[in-house]
Amino acid sequence: MLRTPVNERRLDILEWLKNPAAHFPPQRHGDLVEDGVTSDSVAAKLGVDRTVADSHLDLLVGIGLLRTRKIRRRLYYRRDEVRIAEVARMFEKGW
Repeated sequence: MLRTPVNERRLDILEWLKNPAAHFPPQRHGDLVEDGVTSDSVAAKLGVDRTVADSHLDLLVGIGLLRTRKIRRRLYYRRDEVRIAEVARMFEKGW
């Protein structure tokens, strides 16, 4: 089964991560803006199991739209604005 790089849920995640402080509650460890958010936070916001959120986040990391940072034993996800701008330019140019 082919997985599309972007679907509605992944677009929602990317949109929420533009301003994580507005969309996610404060975290025990890590700064929402500097470090990102955990997959648990994304899962709660999406209303899905963490494994589902992990699959969306892993795909976005794999195509370079998100970066990760490990703090303690958890991964924190945040947008890679440079890569997102590159991809947007590619689509504007028509590949």
